[in-house]
Amino acid sequence: MSLRIYTRTGDTGQTGLFGGARVAKDDLRVEAYGAVDELNAAIGLVCAQWNDSEIVPLLQELQGLLLVLGGDLATPGTEVVTRGRVHIERIRPHDVEQLESLIDRFEEQLPPLTTFILPGGSPAAAALHWARVVCRRAERRCVSLWHAVGEDEENGMNPTVLSFLNRLSDLLFVLARVANRREGRADIPWTRGER
Repeated sequence: MSLRIYTRTGDTGQTGLFGGARVAKDDLRVEAYGAVDELNAAIGLVCAQWNDSEIVPLLQELQGLLLVLGGDLATPGTEVVTRGRVHIERIRPHDVEQLESLIDRFEEQLPPLTTFILPGGSPAAAALHWARVVCRRAERRCVSLWHAVGEDEENGMNPTVLSFLNRLSDLLFVLARVANRREGRADIPWTRGER
């Protein structure tokens, strides 16, 4: 017999964190990992509509890291946690460094920017820009959580999450530009018109 997707335990507006604590579904921690889940879905939309053999697998790896990040946020504290057979990892500084390496690698393929650009161009670029702004929202939710709980070992938040999301939004911006270039589309420069 397979497990059912519904448990009925959240019908009163509460959800469980890893470790058993129950919190309201609009708790800052739930808002933070919920925004990360939205980001993961936004990246999934990019992968579903673009068949770039280099970038799509990379985005899917990033989706896996976002699952780690969501588990990190859903688990109060800052240490790696193992309970029974469940092992909750944390986002590490090494993960941030890998994002920086990717940014550097892909930015080398692009002409320098001389003006602001509008989100858009090819469908893949537009979807990557959408993922970027969802990433910024997730970052804002995590900043709110950080301000509320800090780096307390027992109930706090892993501070590396903030650096990771900040770099990931930069990477998504660069990848949007790469998508336009690979699809033969120019970035759309912002020109200030008469108002």
